[in-house]
Amino acid sequence: MFFVVLSVLLMFVDARFRYLESTRSALSVLVLPIQRLATLPLALLQEADDFFVTQSSLLDEKKALLRQRELDAVQLVQQQSLLQENLQLRQMLTLQKRDVFTAQVAEIVYAERDVFSRKVLINKGSMAHIQSGQVVMDDKGIVGQITRVYPWLSEVTLVTEKDHAVPVQILRNGLRSVAFGAGDTSHMLLRYMPVSSDIQNGDILVTSGIDGLYPPGIPVARVEKIERDAAYPFAHIDCLPIGGVDKYRLLLVLSSMPAQIERPVPEKLKIRKAGVH
Repeated sequence: MFFVVLSVLLMFVDARFRYLESTRSALSVLVLPIQRLATLPLALLQEADDFFVTQSSLLDEKKALLRQRELDAVQLVQQQSLLQENLQLRQMLTLQKRDVFTAQVAEIVYAERDVFSRKVLINKGSMAHIQSGQVVMDDKGIVGQITRVYPWLSEVTLVTEKDHAVPVQILRNGLRSVAFGAGDTSHMLLRYMPVSSDIQNGDILVTSGIDGLYPPGIPVARVEKIERDAAYPFAHIDCLPIGGVDKYRLLLVLSSMPAQIERPVPEKLKIRKAGVH
C-alpha cells in the first residue's frame, strides 16, 4: 500500500509540477544501452531480411539481364542469318549465269504419311515444265530430287531417303565420295571411305557435279561424327544435312543440267548387245 500511495503521489506531483523531467532524462540515458541491447536481435533480423531481399532482387535482375542478352544474341543470329540468306538468295539467282540453268520457286503441299518414306509433294508439275530428275534445294543446300511428275504436282525424294545417293566432295580438300540417305531427316552417311581418308569433323560436303544431275558446289551435308576402327577397312561417318529437308515449305527447283557427252560403251558390251539383237 505504501508503494501504491507513493506511486500515485509521484504521478500527481510529476503531472502538476513537472519535477521529474530531469530525473526521467537521466534515467533514459542510463536505460538506453539496455534498450539498444534488447532491440539488437530484431535489428539484426531486419538487416538480414533486407540483405536477402536485396540479394534476391539483384539475382532476379541478373536473370532478366541474362535473358535479355540471350534474346539479343538470338536476334543478332537472326540478323546474321537473314544477311546470309540474302547473300545465298543472290547467289542462287546468279546460278543461271554461272551454270546455265534456271530455277523456279515451289511450295510443299503434301508429305508422305509413311514415317519411313522421305518424300514430299510440291505444287509444281508438268504444266510448269517440271521434269523428273530435277534438283530441289533451299537457301542453304540440296533438299532432294524430283522423282515423279504429275500435271500440277511433283514428288520430291529427299536426300535423306534411305540409300538415296548424292555424289559429293569435301569442300576443304576436294576429296570425292558419295553421301547416302539413312532414312532419317537429320542423318546421312558417307560410306566406303577408307580409314586413312583425310576427313574431319565439321567438313562441308558439296555436290561434285560429276553425275550430270546435281550442279557442282551446292552444300549437301556437314560431317558430324567419325568412327575409325583399324579392324574395318572403311570409316563410319555420320553427316548432318545442311538443307532444311524437314523445315521449310518454299523450295527452289533447278532446271535440268545441260546435256553431257554420252558415256562410251565398252566393246565387249557392244558385242553382247549386238548378239542379243
